[in-house]
Amino acid sequence: MALHLPDPADAQQALSGIDTTPLVDVMLVLLIIFLITVPVIRHPTRVDLPRQQASPRPAAADVVITITRDGRMAWNGTALAGGAQMRLRLRALAARKPQARVQISADRAASYAPVGRVVDACRQAGITSLGFLTRTRTATP
Repeated sequence: MALHLPDPADAQQALSGIDTTPLVDVMLVLLIIFLITVPVIRHPTRVDLPRQQASPRPAAADVVITITRDGRMAWNGTALAGGAQMRLRLRALAARKPQARVQISADRAASYAPVGRVVDACRQAGITSLGFLTRTRTATP
């Protein structure tokens, strides 16, 4: 902000004004920066990503642990007596080579606690391949 005095002898009539030169300088610098960066932003870099084709493993090697809405568990369709029986089976499964995949199939209305216990038991047993079975959605006409 600049102070303009029309006459040094007349200090009572001081006029103040805004010096806009620094403001114009800053705006020109910003304009130049935007002109340089906008073409870079508008033209994205194309990347050719690799394609992967997964080959399904045999279904006989998979173990499916089913959790019902009331929290009961089943091992490949056979009811489990409790968590201790499941942990023993998981330890035996983890010791086999090659290790089978463990898949969890939980009812939509089941609480998260039994699912969490199964995931934790798999981790403690050393299961390296764990998945969740889901139902695929069909397109409605």
